[in-house]
Amino acid sequence: MSVKRPDAFADFGPGFWRFQGSRPGGSIEVIIEVECADSEGLGGMSRQQEHWEKAEEQGLSNGSRSIHVRGWILLDQAGFPQFQNFLQLATGLLMLDMLKSSHNGHSSDSAAIEQNPGKTRLHDKQSEFDDRKLRIDKVGVRGLRFPIQIRDKARSVQNTVATIGMFVDLPMEFKGTHMSRFIEVLNAHGSMVHVENINDILMAMQKRLHAQTSHLEMEFPYFMTKKAPVSGMESVMDYTARFDATATGKEIDFVLTVKANVTTLCPCSKAISKYGAHNQRGEVSVRIRSTKAIWIEDLIAIMESSASSELFSLLKREDEKAVTERAYENPVFVEDLVRNVAQKLNAHPYVTWYKVEAENQESIHNHNAYACIEKG
Repeated sequence: MSVKRPDAFADFGPGFWRFQGSRPGGSIEVIIEVECADSEGLGGMSRQQEHWEKAEEQGLSNGSRSIHVRGWILLDQAGFPQFQNFLQLATGLLMLDMLKSSHNGHSSDSAAIEQNPGKTRLHDKQSEFDDRKLRIDKVGVRGLRFPIQIRDKARSVQNTVATIGMFVDLPMEFKGTHMSRFIEVLNAHGSMVHVENINDILMAMQKRLHAQTSHLEMEFPYFMTKKAPVSGMESVMDYTARFDATATGKEIDFVLTVKANVTTLCPCSKAISKYGAHNQRGEVSVRIRSTKAIWIEDLIAIMESSASSELFSLLKREDEKAVTERAYENPVFVEDLVRNVAQKLNAHPYVTWYKVEAENQESIHNHNAYACIEKG
């Protein structure tokens, strides 16, 4: 139904309607559409209060607005709707909006409607009632690429591109979330996201999508300039870093993940072989929670110093000789690798939880070697 005056809801008092074919004790959906000149007075309502919500405002061509108030109303045993509280609430909202419109000198609602003949509202399918009673823990968007700016220990800041995921919880009574609003929240922070904005983005998701919990994941390449061990020639090495942040109410949980490739040389192979020893490239992954921010570069240094040798993008002959001999002098099992990293993290004053994983791409086997240590 559409109404144009604040006393219009009085026509629909309790017992005024009895719905033909309705099931006693069941429920019906009531949609009230309010056409008005200014809808800002309807802001700040909770989505979960008595199963009603204010749908997103739709701009009309002449500057007026259309407000959508939706509710699910229980029927009594006689089949009459029990929606007195809902209509009282809707009446109050309409009166508030009309007073604001009158105060601001806007044109009348009737004039706005007359100037927009044939204007229709697109149905909000996501806000329909869902009767399966199953809450969804995380729903949102994933695989979105976006430019970000992060802190760089050597150069103050570093620009890179992240693959982003944004999620919220969804109460059991709602059919779906509004996917476009995630992108709106992200773009509201400009053409580039700064790490310092993570908390703001989490809070904005909660507010925009009426959620209790919000999640933000950002995975991105991180670059460091390294010097070859002998020649000193510089080259750029890439690593993988990831932020996983969750807000539950106002409480924030933040996990930093850093991945680095290293060289490992097999201690057993060295001990039993007359010539040389098999070696391979391995990937180390460290996930941490900490009381203070820890530099990505510092975690990379911990991982690389725990292996047989670190890697380089550019090596001259003298550098290759040095790297090969260094690895041979420092044989490391995959078990040694995770223990070496864990030992250094245990000594770190800011680390409260960690998970260390290492996987070697075995050079003499058709399978990989893997190890993991978790603390906390």
